[in-house]
Amino acid sequence: MKPFLIVILAALAATTCACSSSGTAARPAHTVTISAHAAASRSAAPAPHPSPPTSLVAASCPTSHLIASAGAPQGYRSGLQLVITFKNTSTAACTLHGWPRVWQSMGPPVTTIGQPAVEGPVPAPTVVTVPPNGTASARLRIEDSALYPTTTCKPLKATSLAVIPPGEKTATHISFGSAACKGSAKLMTVTSVVQGSGG
Repeated sequence: MKPFLIVILAALAATTCACSSSGTAARPAHTVTISAHAAASRSAAPAPHPSPPTSLVAASCPTSHLIASAGAPQGYRSGLQLVITFKNTSTAACTLHGWPRVWQSMGPPVTTIGQPAVEGPVPAPTVVTVPPNGTASARLRIEDSALYPTTTCKPLKATSLAVIPPGEKTATHISFGSAACKGSAKLMTVTSVVQGSGG
């Protein structure tokens, strides 16, 4: 009987083990999904607008908006000097900067004589704003032509001055008689323009 009992007990044990292993099913693993959200993009800051200039510079004075005139000549050592005045005839302010170009001339037809005026070292050029009906001026010096040798100066009589305002290409003409030179002699010196009519 003992062998028979052992066989029965062994069979029961095997059945119990089978049930136990079938009841313990493997649990599925839980998968956790993590979504990474991109940080909200920051709105781009608007481009800064350039600051307007604190002051606007007026346009250069064209010859057509200027009337040039010559003041009464005064004796100056070995020659004479006079003030050339520019009056702004337009309804808007304009600017002049630097030296006018000046020739002695004769005519009609108007013909320039000799060399243009040399640019004087003083005063230093500055931007001059000329309001409507306002003036700017430069001082012109003309040396006595008799002081120059005939090899560089053939004396002639000038009847006018051909004047080109600073920065312009067109001349305006001023009636003014003076002794001139045809040749390489440089009789004249002109200053840069300044505010007003004082030269």
